[in-house]
Amino acid sequence: MKIRLATQKDIDAVFEVYERARGFMRDNGNPTQWGSTYPPESLVRSDIAGNHLYLLESDSGDIEGVFALFDEGDPDYNEIDGAWLNNEPYAAVHRIASAGKSKGIFTHILDFCLQRSRNLKIDTHKQNTVMQHVLKKHGFKECGIITADGLPFIAFQLCK
Repeated sequence: MKIRLATQKDIDAVFEVYERARGFMRDNGNPTQWGSTYPPESLVRSDIAGNHLYLLESDSGDIEGVFALFDEGDPDYNEIDGAWLNNEPYAAVHRIASAGKSKGIFTHILDFCLQRSRNLKIDTHKQNTVMQHVLKKHGFKECGIITADGLPFIAFQLCK
């Protein structure tokens, strides 16, 4: 598998992966985090234009996963009800989605992100127990609650 930056030409394939992820969330007790329209097209296009959206591709070129990586962090993480593990520079990971065709997608994404930063922060909805389990399984520590778009999210950090 390889990871590459998404381009505007990938937009339809990206939305297919996000649609599948929304269905998975609904089927697994998390119907509200992404609802039926998140992420909006404007945000995805902005992620692509800013060189933040990445695709995980199989050797045959099929898109297996999508995620956004912000090397400069995330202003929503400036305030936390709790405490981060440290105050060092970090990268923020957002909008992870799997096409549902392969296992181990998160491990590939995590390996890539750790090559960019040894200090990662991520958040997820309280109903997203699947993602919470995956994060903890990979060594992320729960740090508290952050607020994004007026909503609370559980914040996690991994330091290597």
